[in-house]
Amino acid sequence: MARRGERKVRVRAHVPPPRAALDYAGVRVVTSERRGRMKHHSINPADYRCSVLAAQLADEWVKITRALGIGDGGANYGSVVRKFTAFTDEYAPTLGLDPADARVDGDEIDLVEVIYAWEEALRREFPHFKHPYTLVKALLALIEQRALAGGRVGEKLKARTQAPTAFRAPRGKPLDEFTNAERIALRDAARGQVRATEARLAHGSGLLATGQDPREGGWRNVPNLLWAARAGLITSKVLKRELPSEPKWWPPEIRDLLPAWTDDGRSRRPGVRALVRALGRMLFADEMDLHAFRVLLLLGMSDTTPEELHDLKVGDIEFTDGGVRLVQKKMRAGRIRADMHPEQPAPPVEAGPYFAGAGAWDVPGLVRRLLAVTNPNRGCS
Repeated sequence: MARRGERKVRVRAHVPPPRAALDYAGVRVVTSERRGRMKHHSINPADYRCSVLAAQLADEWVKITRALGIGDGGANYGSVVRKFTAFTDEYAPTLGLDPADARVDGDEIDLVEVIYAWEEALRREFPHFKHPYTLVKALLALIEQRALAGGRVGEKLKARTQAPTAFRAPRGKPLDEFTNAERIALRDAARGQVRATEARLAHGSGLLATGQDPREGGWRNVPNLLWAARAGLITSKVLKRELPSEPKWWPPEIRDLLPAWTDDGRSRRPGVRALVRALGRMLFADEMDLHAFRVLLLLGMSDTTPEELHDLKVGDIEFTDGGVRLVQKKMRAGRIRADMHPEQPAPPVEAGPYFAGAGAWDVPGLVRRLLAVTNPNRGCS
């Protein structure tokens, strides 16, 4: 007890300093409205051992949901955050690592490896569904969003966001835009066009073989004109100088190359320009000729899009003993695939009064015929 006049000194218990606020603390909440009712979607990073990673991904979930105005509260992105962080909690210990060290801006745990392992696990769980592909794409989108906004993201992980998923989306059943009768009509019309193209080019090639330089052999026969066209000597100006001014005075074999014309009072009578086009079509395939091949290939490759055929290059084609492998690219969907198309048994020979062409009508046969038809075009490029 203190004496009179003495001041009692009180000894206060030691109070530890307050802990620094953690940037990952707090529940992330997104609110959505449906049919006049408000619904709250939340992710609590503290529910996971990899709480830092959960908070970082949850922040991106909130941002992307608000930025895109997703009406359901970004349920898909929220599901991705919950599933991936739960998987990380289970997977990291199998590598002898602490899940608490996982974060998008660190390298204590290789998240790229974790993502690939997650893809494998999803693929085993949903072998015939698009769900794994959708979840992984959403996860990569969240990480990419953070990187684009200037947030810290490991370089290896940043590169992973630019790569395609390990497994592509499963192919769904294609929708038929035409009835079976319409498909048969399209097939027959396209086959007829292919036969006509091959016959026209074969005829032109035969005439070209007998032609010579028209500056020495004359300009009044078709083989010499084809020779000049193949050599790049044919122009409207040259033909106006070398041929009579009126097509009716041209030799019949040259006049027969002009398209049919009806005097309707509006269109002009075909002349030297039409002749230049006709000579070119006897040597080279044009866009409409190639369109017939596109129709037949699309009918024979049910899961292929016109974009993939339009961008097909010679280097994307590889013939094998059993068929042809095509590397097909669809840039808008970020899809690159190499599909094998086997050869089909040859059908009975079709008899007919027209040029039958060469090769089969299956995908390998059509590709061979397409390469043969376009070979003169590539030789002049």
